[in-house]
Amino acid sequence: MNSNRQWVLAKRPHGMVGVANFEYREEPIPTPGEGEVLIRNLYLSFDPPQRGWMEDRESYLPPVAIGEPMRAGSVGQVVESKHPEFAVGELVSTTGGWQDFVVVAPATSMMGLNKLPPGVGLTQPLSVLGITGMTAYFGMLDLGMPKAGETVLVSGAAGATGSVAGQIARLHGARVVGIAGGPEKCAWLKEVAGFDDVIDYKNEPVNQRIGETCPNRVDVYFDNVGGEILEAALDHLNMRARVVLCGGISAYNATEPVPGPANLINLVIMRARMEGFIVIDYLDRAMEAVTALSGWIATGELKYQEDIQEGFENIPDTLNRLFTGQNIGKQLLKIADPV
Repeated sequence: MNSNRQWVLAKRPHGMVGVANFEYREEPIPTPGEGEVLIRNLYLSFDPPQRGWMEDRESYLPPVAIGEPMRAGSVGQVVESKHPEFAVGELVSTTGGWQDFVVVAPATSMMGLNKLPPGVGLTQPLSVLGITGMTAYFGMLDLGMPKAGETVLVSGAAGATGSVAGQIARLHGARVVGIAGGPEKCAWLKEVAGFDDVIDYKNEPVNQRIGETCPNRVDVYFDNVGGEILEAALDHLNMRARVVLCGGISAYNATEPVPGPANLINLVIMRARMEGFIVIDYLDRAMEAVTALSGWIATGELKYQEDIQEGFENIPDTLNRLFTGQNIGKQLLKIADPV
C-alpha cells in the first residue's frame, strides 16, 4: 500500500449516526520518529461509547475532533519500529482509529501499545480479553458483587459486555436472567451462554416478564440500556440490591430526552445502591481480568460471540449495526490479514 486510507469525522451527529457524519480520505503513510512504532491495522473494534466521543462535550475522554480519524480500538502488526521493545512483524493492540496505518508512541498512547500474548486469538484483545471483557468483569464483580443463590438481571444481554457479565455472575453461583432483542439472541443466551431465563424486549412486556422470571426479585441489575428498561428493573429490586450502570444505549442517538426512570425512590425503599463506572479506572488491574477470563474460556465455562464484518469501505455502516440491533456479540471489522 502506498497511502493511508482514513474515515474522519466530518460533522457531529444529530440523532442516528450515519455515513454522512464521516468523510473518506487518503493520506501519505506516516513515518515513526524516535521511540515510535508504525502499525498497520488489521481489525477494528466498534463500541457504543464511540457515539458519545463524536459529541462536542465534556466526558471521560476528549471528543474526536472534526477532520480527525474516528477513534477506535484495533489489533495490528508492526511494520516499522524505532522503539527497542517492539519488532517488525509483532502483533499488537492499541487505539489505532479508522485508518490503515497509525504511528504510536507507547509511552504516551491513550490506551498503550500491547503485544498479543502467545495463544491469544487475533481478535480476542478487542473483545472478550479486551475492554469489553474487562468491563463485564470489573462491573459485575467489583460493583455487582453477585452471591450464590442471588438473582442477577442483565440488559443488553446478547451484547459483547452483557453476555460476559451474565456468565460471570452465573459462574459465581447466581441465577441469571437476560434481556435481549429477538428470538435468535434470546436462544443463544439460553442454549449457549447458559442464562437461566431470557426476556425478549421486542416481543414481550418487559416489566411483567421481569416479575415472572425473577420471582424472588432482583439482587443485581447490570444495565447497558437505560431508559424504560432501567425503570422496569428498578420496580423489582430486592432489599440491598446493587444496580450497576454500564451504559445507556437507548439514549445515544436520541434527539429528545429518553423517558425514565421515574421510580428512583425504590432505591431508598429497598436500601439499594446504584453506581456508574468506566473501565479505564481499572486498567491497572487488567491482567487480573484477562487471567480469569482466559481461564474460563479454556475450560469452556465462558462463551462469547464475535460479529466480524469486512472491508474498509464498510466501516461507517458497521458502527450503525450497534444501534440497529444487527450485531450479535462483539462487533468487529476486518481490514487485512497479518503478513
